[in-house]
Amino acid sequence: MHAHRAMPTSSKRHQRGVGLVEVLVAVVVLAFGLLGIAAMQLTSLRNSQSALERSQATAQTYAILDTMRANRASAITGAYNIPQTCVAPATGDLVANDLRHWIQSMQQAQVLGPSACGTIACGAAACVITVQWDDSRAHGGEDEQQVTTRTML
Repeated sequence: MHAHRAMPTSSKRHQRGVGLVEVLVAVVVLAFGLLGIAAMQLTSLRNSQSALERSQATAQTYAILDTMRANRASAITGAYNIPQTCVAPATGDLVANDLRHWIQSMQQAQVLGPSACGTIACGAAACVITVQWDDSRAHGGEDEQQVTTRTML
């Protein structure tokens, strides 16, 4: 007598392609993960650029303050005072040359770009220096960002 063997409930023939579906799901999950990482990297780069520009603006306020301290007598009388301007003044005396150099250095592409503007308001010995630039590339950035430094000469 022959004993009948029980056939397994699942045969190899029914399991074909299951590994392929699992691989496809894994690839889709991996693709979404990589897209998320790429989006975070892009946001990080934008925010890093914004932080760099803010640091550059602060450095520019200190640069003109150092120049003004070197010519303190003129700075105290208000010779360096300018309303918000984005156009470098014409060359002339020391003050005009200092202001021209300041505006031109801010507007360099590797600093704040051509949209950078500056304001200086000094009286007695206290000064307020404001630098403004376009920061619209940053995530949620505003078109106009500004850094203001208040100090004594």
